[in-house]
Amino acid sequence: MKQPGFFDVEERLARLSGPGDQLEAFSRTVDFEVFRPDQEKALAYSDGRKGGRPPFDPVLMFKILVIQTLNKLSDERMEDLINDRLSFMRFLGLGLSDQVPGAKTIWLFRERLTQAGAIERLFNRFNTLLRNAAYLPMSGQILDATLAAPKQRNTNAEKTDLREGRIPQDWQDKPSKLSHKDRHARGTLKFTKAKRQDDGTFPATDLAISFFGYKSHVSIDRKFRLILQWKATDVVASDGARLREGLLDKINTASTVWADTACCSKANEDFMGNQGFVSKVHREKPHLKPMPRHIQRFNAGKSVVRSRVEHVFADQKAQKGLFVRTMGITHATMRIGLANIVYNMRRCLFLEWISTSA
Repeated sequence: MKQPGFFDVEERLARLSGPGDQLEAFSRTVDFEVFRPDQEKALAYSDGRKGGRPPFDPVLMFKILVIQTLNKLSDERMEDLINDRLSFMRFLGLGLSDQVPGAKTIWLFRERLTQAGAIERLFNRFNTLLRNAAYLPMSGQILDATLAAPKQRNTNAEKTDLREGRIPQDWQDKPSKLSHKDRHARGTLKFTKAKRQDDGTFPATDLAISFFGYKSHVSIDRKFRLILQWKATDVVASDGARLREGLLDKINTASTVWADTACCSKANEDFMGNQGFVSKVHREKPHLKPMPRHIQRFNAGKSVVRSRVEHVFADQKAQKGLFVRTMGITHATMRIGLANIVYNMRRCLFLEWISTSA
């Protein structure tokens, strides 16, 4: 067996950099130190006067959460891969002889950030960094929501109890079962058109697909497609009502707002008018009447712009697995918020690549 040389590790890292290491690009583009003040405030670690082993650096731990979100890794798998992959170690600033955080340490760090509600501050901190880097929201904003819902099999009686704010009796008698049930999530039906028939027509009935869990609401800017504002709710929450709950971002060079028919209401139109926004919300089909041709044309033109938000959700679900496996709205908010931060980081890398290639 060949004796390892002094530069063997450096040579292997150079080979990893050749094809392009996304984590290395993150290190060059993102200043992770900007997250430190908010993390230290949320974590509230002791000053070490009472002794004990000092905690791991919060920036290093946050980088671990970024890797987890990018690769859809569990805490246990994350610990294994940090020990195994040189690219992960380089991104985290760890050497071969340095101590690696364990799965329990990773869970505790994420849990402390979750309970402190720090994810919104971390998201806003990074967006401030983007704006200082000249990525000012431009050309208006687009709103939409997507489901991030795991399956949970409950009986109709249990669903009724949950909707009315009660804990099902069977769950109360079985503490172990109660600990595995999410009482904040809700169920809903999503209606979609059935497939076209052989003669080219559509069936008179729609397909109803059952979902249970949570929903991610986002607002992106039209120019750079960066997420500006976001909100996590259960799946029953109305998309239209969220428009009036802080999803609209006033720091934009244009006041135009695009959204689908879920946001089409007089309350939203009045709200946007009073706040100085220009509505480009899709119009609904009249009840029991055909859609007027001019409304169809207007909606089609709006769809060309509004479809850009679907690219955001496609990226999150394909690359980062936007799928909530946690329990409770607090943990779902942390999961969705991390996915939104990491999406903006990846989008920033892409925008930097475009600017340097031009």
